[in-house]
Amino acid sequence: MDQLVLDELKSSYEATIAGLRVALAKIRTGRANLNMLDSVRVDYYGQPTPLAQVATMKVADPRLITLLPWEKGIIQDIERAISASDLGLNPSNDGNIIRVPIPALTGERRQDLVRMARREAEDHKISLRNMRRDANDQLKALEKESEITEDQLHRAFTKVDALTEKYSNLIDEIVAAKETDISEI
Repeated sequence: MDQLVLDELKSSYEATIAGLRVALAKIRTGRANLNMLDSVRVDYYGQPTPLAQVATMKVADPRLITLLPWEKGIIQDIERAISASDLGLNPSNDGNIIRVPIPALTGERRQDLVRMARREAEDHKISLRNMRRDANDQLKALEKESEITEDQLHRAFTKVDALTEKYSNLIDEIVAAKETDISEI
């Protein structure tokens, strides 16, 4: 019975790690990355539509993203949406293709991005601790209902703590790699 709680906890931790990876992918480094534009919404026939649904997006080189709108009439809307986003990007077009140059990061902006990555990591660690608390509560309830023994309870607590430590260290490794990415010039 306690193994079910541990398996459920492990799958929750895996989901948390996946969420962290997605969140960190949106934090820009000095290189072009299509995930940077995930939050940009274009007003398309009165509906806020994700950029990927109105244009073909490509990374032309490490410092340039190109967008080929599916309809030429929305080029201005796409440019406006990118400029209005908080990404600090200035798109330009030639009538067919929108070019989004990725400016080099300043030292101050790099520090801000590192802080954002660390904040994201801390939020995900808090999530891990909350899941650990819930799993421990479930285990205590199992012991109270006499479904597991006190010895099994303590062994399960040890396993929960080891699993939490493992995933907490994994978060630290992922964020350290992202910080290195951000700090590269």
